Amino acid sequence: MIQKLFKQMVISQIISAMAVMLCLVIDSIMISRFLGTDAMAAYGFASPVLLVFASFGSLLSSGIQVVCSRAMGLGDEDKINRCYSLSVIIATSVSIAGVILVVVFVDPLCTLLGAKEGTEVFNLTKDYLIGFVFGAPFFIGAQILVPFLQMAGQRTKLVVAVLSMTVADITFDLLNVFVIKKSTFGMGLASTLSYVVAVAIGIVYFFRKDCIYTFRSKQLGKGLFREIAKGGIPTMVNQVSLVLLVYLVNRTMVKVGEEVAVAAYALVSTIANIGYCIGNGISEVSLMLASISYNEDDEKSLSDIVKNQTIFSIGINLFGSIVFLTLADPVVSLFVASDAPERATAIFGLRIFATCLVISSINAAFKKYYQAIGMVKFSESISVMQNLVFPAIVVVSFGAIFGTPGVWFFYPIGELLSLLYITIYVWRRSGAPLGSHQSFVCLPPGFGAAPGDALEMEICKVEDIQEAAIEASEFCDEKGVSKRKSMYTALCIEEMANNIVRHGFSGSNNQIDIRLVCRDDELIVRIRDNCKSFDPVKYYQMMRPDEDDPTTHIGIRMVFKMTKDIRYVNSLGLNCLTMKI
Repeated sequence: MIQKLFKQMVISQIISAMAVMLCLVIDSIMISRFLGTDAMAAYGFASPVLLVFASFGSLLSSGIQVVCSRAMGLGDEDKINRCYSLSVIIATSVSIAGVILVVVFVDPLCTLLGAKEGTEVFNLTKDYLIGFVFGAPFFIGAQILVPFLQMAGQRTKLVVAVLSMTVADITFDLLNVFVIKKSTFGMGLASTLSYVVAVAIGIVYFFRKDCIYTFRSKQLGKGLFREIAKGGIPTMVNQVSLVLLVYLVNRTMVKVGEEVAVAAYALVSTIANIGYCIGNGISEVSLMLASISYNEDDEKSLSDIVKNQTIFSIGINLFGSIVFLTLADPVVSLFVASDAPERATAIFGLRIFATCLVISSINAAFKKYYQAIGMVKFSESISVMQNLVFPAIVVVSFGAIFGTPGVWFFYPIGELLSLLYITIYVWRRSGAPLGSHQSFVCLPPGFGAAPGDALEMEICKVEDIQEAAIEASEFCDEKGVSKRKSMYTALCIEEMANNIVRHGFSGSNNQIDIRLVCRDDELIVRIRDNCKSFDPVKYYQMMRPDEDDPTTHIGIRMVFKMTKDIRYVNSLGLNCLTMKI
């Protein structure tokens, strides 16, 4: 099921990753095509501020994914709801504070960003920031909606929200250019309104009766806040490193190529953000699935995740690289006129960027994977090396020697050095030969069930159920489990699987994955299916204890009597039931 789920999630996650950057890309096209080089340079100077807001949204989004995914792996539905509630409160409070700070200190902020006071570029930078910043709560809101909708299996709604936002932004930008004519302020405001549209569509799910989340204003606690922050810190480190790099490149470009080079870099960065959405989408799926699998001690699934994230990174990004390499000229033409001074520099820079897409995606996926399995410091160090140290060395040295053309090589050289850094670290840690994806799984000694202590089964039709029950019973016998426990295990699997097939299967795409683990004299059964949502724990709790007929709901009564602990959670659109026999 991992491969199928990975594929389904990657498609929607890539589109969802574009939610943060798509409006900025459209703004860039409109600014460069209709407002000129000064406006494009102003957009470039404003980029670090936009990235700061994106950094906070990413920290919160990533922290949510880590905490909720771990809670899913443990079947802790209460913690998922508390995480949802706290993240809404934090996002609202911090984004409003950010709006106030930018509005009050906008003049010194523009100076700090590199725009010279008293110039047209300074005024245009200020105008864009003011127009954009009022949409900060919706900008951040769009980011935190993504993981919650993804975990709820609402992938179609994510796609609809993104497409609607795109149409709205194009419409508002065109109105600004041809009707309202408010220059960069209007462009920033258009992005604000577009994010309002996206959030308005996405938030509808949270008011539906079948929403799996419940808002709570009590018992949130500082501990949960620290846990979310800790889970998101690697992403914050990644974004802060990126902000510092953008600042350094802007400064270097001004020095070696003046404002034309800054405009070209802003243009290439905007296009690059679309390319990065692929790698970011793959890495976010890796983070979510690996966090769940790690907390389920599921070594096989973790190995499958590493394999799939590598395959998808190479396959999808190779296509993207070819597109950017061969179509660099027409892609840049979408943004600037044929006689624009920054055009030639931007085409060259885009082609250099295209060479790093595959490696960049692989690095991003490993970074999130290692974060998910608890190697947080290593994940953070990859971020610093990938987004600051290695590219900064290239920017400074190559910029001084080769001028503007040399600066662009920070893209491929920085990514190559980052992959080498990951490979050397993994090799020194594990000592295993680097011949396959298995070498990079990098789990601690003694992790998960020992070889032979776990049984994986798949049910696609009713005839598979009896076979699975027999196989489970034989597995228990081999492990020396008592006849009573062995019988209970087979009966629980048979009863729950029969209920799922009878009431949940609606076509050939339905599937049940069963994992049976025998560890420390304990039997744990995990049953996961992709049928309609159903919580047997809540259903059992709602049953009347004083019913006279003992045969009513006899199957589910029997299962609960044969288990000492049973938990249900709906995650990623899947039902997941964990039973301790």
